[in-house]
Amino acid sequence: MLRSLSLATVLGLLWAALSGHGETLIVVLGIASVLFVVIFARRLDLVDDEGFPLHLAWRTPSYCLWLLWQIVLSNVAVIRHILRARLDVDPQLVTVPSGQASDLGAVIYANSITLTPGTVTIAVNGDQMLVHALDRDAAEGLVEGSMARRVAAYVQPS
Repeated sequence: MLRSLSLATVLGLLWAALSGHGETLIVVLGIASVLFVVIFARRLDLVDDEGFPLHLAWRTPSYCLWLLWQIVLSNVAVIRHILRARLDVDPQLVTVPSGQASDLGAVIYANSITLTPGTVTIAVNGDQMLVHALDRDAAEGLVEGSMARRVAAYVQPS
């Protein structure tokens, strides 16, 4: 019940922030749509630890800031490749272990890799991920595993 209430709150706040309307009819329809979505999600059994991970709520801001910093660093590396007179990319396909204990962790890790410029997660097969990296440094960074450890620490319940 707590997850459903939290989901309704998040959806309601998101609706309010995006709609910008305060007329009674519009607000009532917004509340009705939020309730419909929450009921529908409960009937589909989507309001669970992975569908709505409340245990990650307090750690999400710090993880997002860290990921944003990684994205900035990777952008700088890609810009350096672009601005050099001689294109010195060395594309790599590497297989890295996900090192995640849950499907949620594997998804967050794969998405974090893809969000970071210069790397793309191509496939996830069990505990292994096939990743395309723009250069050897990006590939070595993934093989080293600091992002995998960071995601595992983020996803593990306290």
